[in-house]
Amino acid sequence: MIQVYTGNGKGKTTAALGLALRASGAGLKVYIGQFLKGRCYSEIKALKKNRIKVEQFGRSCFIKKSPEKLDVQMALSGLKRINEIILAKKYHVVILDEINVAVKLGLIPLADLLELIKDVPKNIELVLTGRDAHLKLVKSADLVSQIKEVKHYYAKGIKARRGIEF
Repeated sequence: MIQVYTGNGKGKTTAALGLALRASGAGLKVYIGQFLKGRCYSEIKALKKNRIKVEQFGRSCFIKKSPEKLDVQMALSGLKRINEIILAKKYHVVILDEINVAVKLGLIPLADLLELIKDVPKNIELVLTGRDAHLKLVKSADLVSQIKEVKHYYAKGIKARRGIEF
């Protein structure tokens, strides 16, 4: 099954992490590949305690402007690694965190991700997170959750908080 968590609201990665925790608790093996992320976020410490494999394919800074060559190289390296993970059939749940944004920014060709999705074995749950999921990804998914922002405390000037946003 292919799941997509997208939209402009807070909670896409959090929903995927909840699924990872549930799957791990049920004895399933979980792999998370984080695109555009390279810092040690709080969830990584907890995931490792739950024997959930996490790899990052991004720099420690957030891409605010145009991606650099290094960003493209890291994302493409990540996609290659994801292909290896899926082919090995070692994991039951594979989460590609922020992959939708990586596609939108041009770090990963949409055609390459669609090809990967097409070849995912039926016994692997593949989860794609991030804003602005491409319509072709939405159409190829079995489940799509659109997370909509109704209200956010960022508008009041409240900064990201450790343990809540990162």
